[in-house]
Amino acid sequence: MGFMSKLFGTKQEEEETMTKVNIGIILGSTREGRVSPQVGAWVKEIADKRGDANYTIIDIADYKLPLLGEAGGDASGAAAWSEAIAAQDGFVFIVQEYNHSITGSLKNALDYLREEWNNKAAGIVSYGSVGGARAAEHLRGILGELLVADVRVHPALSLFTDFENGTDFKPKAVQEESVNQMLDQVVPWSKALFTIR
Repeated sequence: MGFMSKLFGTKQEEEETMTKVNIGIILGSTREGRVSPQVGAWVKEIADKRGDANYTIIDIADYKLPLLGEAGGDASGAAAWSEAIAAQDGFVFIVQEYNHSITGSLKNALDYLREEWNNKAAGIVSYGSVGGARAAEHLRGILGELLVADVRVHPALSLFTDFENGTDFKPKAVQEESVNQMLDQVVPWSKALFTIR
């Protein structure tokens, strides 16, 4: 090994150091009767088979995050929320479309933090009557402001073809390939953005 390699390390050593990034799968709804836990568990099952990152489900409902700035609200979960997001190198957002946008709980959870989101990558898995496309587009604008680089591939699940009775998640086989293609972008982007944090 030459002097420069000893001093700076080799490209292979650098890649081995960063082989496992942390990717948080964020459940974007806290509503009663939500199906996001089913979708999140499905994404995690697909992701875990890859072995290329540490995937963790992060459920907004597990944190006490009252409306940001609301007087007298119990924001005791804010510190734990900050810690959970700061520990991630990238994200997969499970996004439901409500009234042509993302849920209020997801927007509120995003607004609670700033630097914890910065210079990380994200993928979006959305669902709704039109695949949650409008919610995903709204989320992309918010992520841009938070310095989160969202990837192009976007699995869009239909309430009509990927769910039975709108509640039992039974995705079409083609959707798994879409999730893998999204992760093929999220993981390397997460590694690349790690170098500038």
